[in-house]
Amino acid sequence: MKCLFIDCNDQLASVWQRVLRADDPPIDVNRKPFAQAELPRLLDGCAICIDDHSYMPTELVAQCSALEHIVFLGTGAASYMNPEELKARGVTVHTIKGYGDTAVAEHAIALMLSASRDVAAMDRGIRAGTWSTREGVQLRGKTLGIIGLGGIGHEAARIGRGLGMEVIAWNRTARDGDTLVPLNELLARSDVISLHLALNDDTRGFLGATQIARTKPGVILVNTARAALVDEAALVDALRSGHIRHAGLDVFHAEPLRPDHPLTAMDNVTLSAHAGFRTLEASMTLLRRAIDIVREIIKTPSPRVRGEVV
Repeated sequence: MKCLFIDCNDQLASVWQRVLRADDPPIDVNRKPFAQAELPRLLDGCAICIDDHSYMPTELVAQCSALEHIVFLGTGAASYMNPEELKARGVTVHTIKGYGDTAVAEHAIALMLSASRDVAAMDRGIRAGTWSTREGVQLRGKTLGIIGLGGIGHEAARIGRGLGMEVIAWNRTARDGDTLVPLNELLARSDVISLHLALNDDTRGFLGATQIARTKPGVILVNTARAALVDEAALVDALRSGHIRHAGLDVFHAEPLRPDHPLTAMDNVTLSAHAGFRTLEASMTLLRRAIDIVREIIKTPSPRVRGEVV
């Protein structure tokens, strides 16, 4: 079964070489940028595709007649493709969980710390020749609200407690051993809110204008999960009014973020380039698991009929 890693960037290329083993199945690697319309050409004859974060529209995947499996490097495949539509066409989407829980949690905390002390804004000012000391927020004794208590949320909670914060959490389902609070209580009590929900039909637009209005004035909002969890217009309005003191954002509705996007002009926003999971340790684990998934697919191939759900 022919396999192509369709979008291996320079950063991942060196990691790829570190995790490859002599007995791994042959996997071709594409390191050149490509237009979305080129997908059928690139995947011609490929039964398996490893996808970092390239969009895979159903109508283009439908033109890839040999494709049976997409191994997505992460958990958020739904932001880049429609797994249910692809499944109905006989293409199985595989995701990889848990590889970067600590990495993403640490990044969320880094954004929280930067936001609380306006680090990025002072950095920009100094580089532009302006020396302006800003008054920050001390986090010890403040309340950190974790929305979504999976692996990443648990790690963020652990680190938050280590900083001396009171940690409260809300999760869509009850979890043994976890003490949860109602969502409205979390919104009203939290000095910092960190989002760690998966994106699906139930969570899209989870924080809208109504929910943001229930938060504490001056709240810090951190999102390292998915941008579509938050109503972008409501977020921008709350940042402009100061109701949200500062937002630390690693994810955006369209990536890369346009230079003329309203968020880029706001001094009370700290931006990072969807990099929460990008550590050497997490990347090595991620790529190794992807290769192992390919190995298992090749070892136990199953017949595929176009249009059937498999």
